[in-house]
Amino acid sequence: MAEREDVPHVRVAVVGSGFGGLGAAVRLRREGLTDFVVLERADGVGGTWRDNTYPGCACDVPSHLYSFSFAPNPDWPRTFSGQEHIRAYLEHVADVFRLRPHIRTNSEVKRMTWDTGKLHWAIETSSGALTADVVVSATGPLSEPRIPEIPGLDGFPGKVFHSARWDHDYDLRGKRVAMVGTGASAIQIVPAIQRDVAKLVLFQRTPPWVMPRVDRAISGLERRLHRALPFTTQLRRGLLWGIRELQVQAFTKHPNELGFVEQLARRNMARAIKDPALRAKLTPDYRIGCKRILLSSEYYPALARPNVDVVAGGLVEVRGSTVVAADGTEAEVDAIVFGTGFHVTDMPIADRVVGADGRTLAETWRGGMKALRGATASGFPNWMTIIGPNTGLGNSSMILMIESQLNYMADFLRQLDVLGGRVALDARQGAVDDWNHEVQERMRHTVWNTGGCTSWYLDANGRNTTIWPGTTTEFRNATRRVDLGEYQVLRAPTARGTEAAEAQTQAAENTAAAENTAAASVAGENTLTARARA
Repeated sequence: MAEREDVPHVRVAVVGSGFGGLGAAVRLRREGLTDFVVLERADGVGGTWRDNTYPGCACDVPSHLYSFSFAPNPDWPRTFSGQEHIRAYLEHVADVFRLRPHIRTNSEVKRMTWDTGKLHWAIETSSGALTADVVVSATGPLSEPRIPEIPGLDGFPGKVFHSARWDHDYDLRGKRVAMVGTGASAIQIVPAIQRDVAKLVLFQRTPPWVMPRVDRAISGLERRLHRALPFTTQLRRGLLWGIRELQVQAFTKHPNELGFVEQLARRNMARAIKDPALRAKLTPDYRIGCKRILLSSEYYPALARPNVDVVAGGLVEVRGSTVVAADGTEAEVDAIVFGTGFHVTDMPIADRVVGADGRTLAETWRGGMKALRGATASGFPNWMTIIGPNTGLGNSSMILMIESQLNYMADFLRQLDVLGGRVALDARQGAVDDWNHEVQERMRHTVWNTGGCTSWYLDANGRNTTIWPGTTTEFRNATRRVDLGEYQVLRAPTARGTEAAEAQTQAAENTAAAENTAAASVAGENTLTARARA
């Protein structure tokens, strides 16, 4: 992108306005930094909770844990909140923390290119150009729907859409509908539409493990208590968090101990599915937890209804109005709904980020996504991602991980201020490799790698680049502050004073590194390797 003199410049450009982007904006303001912009491609905030409006859409993490610690909500209406309440919460965060002036909607990022000479990012958006010292990418892993390439799909005469792009103008009542996929979205959609459609054909490649969803309305008394005594909200959140922290050991170190949980899931199925043949189709052949455990008390009862057919195979072909499964099963349908997930291990934004060597982040990650502490990539100075590689969770709230990465972002900016002048930090390739080697070593014994399934956690090479193989406490400690030893300090080249600039950089780097070391010593923080051995 050719730069112009009138192109606006900001200290930080945040990309996306979901939980990650709004959280980053709040943290920047709390750090006293107001020279930033939030670039949002849509016409409003909310991220995945703005885009996913399908029938039955709700969160499978308890409301008081699936919210920011710095913005508790005493008025959650249910223990597991629906999409509309979560989006309203995010709108509330944008208002309360005065983020609206910083948010630029209808501004899709087309290209981000690192300018080595000027040590800043040149950003091209659908609403204009700008430059930024630092880019914080918060586009999220659940932002770009994935629709498989199905022969004949283009010739289907009926309606086709993805769960994340639900067409509310199309009336499914009385229609014959093919539902493709059995993930978290599908198990909410199926019971929501089953009673209205004439026929529902569910294409299931792999059955999920489904546990009961213990959901209820939060009483007015509870909400009044939380409003009057805010510490009760914190206690509730802390209890929910603690239970999940204790559960992590079974997923990461003792997968064979999950058999009892499988028995509970089987009983949940048996209560609703009486037909032995259907029960056999719906029973997974892999360890529970290998794929995300789904929560629903309505999914199995819906599948048992006479207007629902479960096809134990994926959709492989479309012939006119006929959909064909892998086992040869055929059905005539009026609409096809894809609940086939998102581009998670091949982050689409990576194609639009051009680093110091002229390569895109997607090209750098061709062999698999890698980021130092889930945030920064070598060759992409002053660029970091929220919810980056290996920061996902299989049993708890992603908001906990987001807030940890916001801590890292805040210290990253502090380090730039300490170094002074026009400066950038570029993750050393050795540090990135070391971090990812340790993560993958810990991953080897987890249920996500040993459970016998193929999940969306794995990339095209079979490597788990999605899940964090530890507790949220471990990750928070690992991202509490930036270790300058893991970074190369860059300064803009100048015609004069190069040696003096290098000396100044080295002195500042040594000072900051010494402060980091001292702080780490006082805090008694251990390395990831030490924690793994423990």
